[in-house]
Amino acid sequence: MNSTQNTRYAIALFAALALCPLAAHALGYRFPNQDPEAIARGNAFVATADNPSAVYYNPAGITQVEGQNIRAGVYLGSCGYDYVSPTGAKASVDSSLQAVPQFYYAASLEDLPLSFGLGMYAPYGFSLDWGQNSPFSTVAQKGELLYLCINPIIAWKILPNLSVGIGPTFNYSDANFQQGIDLSGYGLPDGESKLNGDGWAYGFNAGVRWQPHEKWVLGVNYRSATTVDYSGTSQVLLPAGLPSGTSAVVATIRFPQFAVAGISFRPTEDWNLEFDLDWADWNSVHQITINTPGSSNVWPLNYHSSFMYEFGITRQLGKGYFVSTGFIYSENSSPDSDFNPIIPDTNLYLGSLGFGYRGKHWDWAAAYHFGYNPGRTVNNDIAFPEADGTYHVFNNAFNVAVTFKF
Repeated sequence: MNSTQNTRYAIALFAALALCPLAAHALGYRFPNQDPEAIARGNAFVATADNPSAVYYNPAGITQVEGQNIRAGVYLGSCGYDYVSPTGAKASVDSSLQAVPQFYYAASLEDLPLSFGLGMYAPYGFSLDWGQNSPFSTVAQKGELLYLCINPIIAWKILPNLSVGIGPTFNYSDANFQQGIDLSGYGLPDGESKLNGDGWAYGFNAGVRWQPHEKWVLGVNYRSATTVDYSGTSQVLLPAGLPSGTSAVVATIRFPQFAVAGISFRPTEDWNLEFDLDWADWNSVHQITINTPGSSNVWPLNYHSSFMYEFGITRQLGKGYFVSTGFIYSENSSPDSDFNPIIPDTNLYLGSLGFGYRGKHWDWAAAYHFGYNPGRTVNNDIAFPEADGTYHVFNNAFNVAVTFKF
């Protein structure tokens, strides 16, 4: 087995774990939940960013990490989406727990004001399965979108209270979609259409952390947009007696830029309060284009840019233990006219709670959060009229992580 095959199999192994339940938020197919300490604080972490997950939340923050730190975690989520059509027909997604791994490394040099980091995580993606009998099965049955980011970082402590960080992102993505083919007009059971493909994209991640006063810290994080061109296959499965077939397919999906700015207030050493404003440029995401030999298919999205408003509090309990809580309001990005139930975007209210411990050689943290919307009613869906109806959301998720310091 050559080195290229080894690399591909290693990525595939991580990807097999990272087909993630990204319906636990409401910013299109973005996934902002990357560490339990941050999640417990409502992801209000860009100004704090004081563990190795700063590689994702704010690369400048890794200058706070002493020595070498390896942090590994797993996010376990359960999607809770229920649908009621205008005629009263119902459907629900598969709510089985799904796992998303997270890995970070950070190290600071003793003699130079430089720090280095590496992260492997999934900042975008989703996995939803409505089954084959939903009222909109010919629009969406099942979708999985993996986006794995490999992110090396270098950070510089310019001044004792000012740090910057930046690094490239190497992004592998794999996509699988399944929908029904309506053959009722011919007196036949429905067929199925399956698409799958993968591709690479490259970008960067950067951040600034500034502490102008012992009680106040400011943080900013920016992630560049990327566009993945997928190559794969399109498979049409028809009832017995009708011709089925497989053909080559290429598709394009855009992943938008986003920026997060936050301010942390620390009235005493035991308290840390932070508010973050998180913006994603979904205005740049217009459609998913799928091309097969002799035909072109466009899934309109026409997203609009949206914000997450994040607030978190951490209280130190002594002897290394701490407890945190947080809240997020996440704006919907998808208009009614182009709503697709495979990415059922809604406004969400998210609450979180977590606790943890920081020791000499080991840290650990655990967090729980939920996402709730009492019901989004979609009317006048021009692109997918079968998707009109009301979507109720209640998601649950848990995240745990352990850090080894040496």
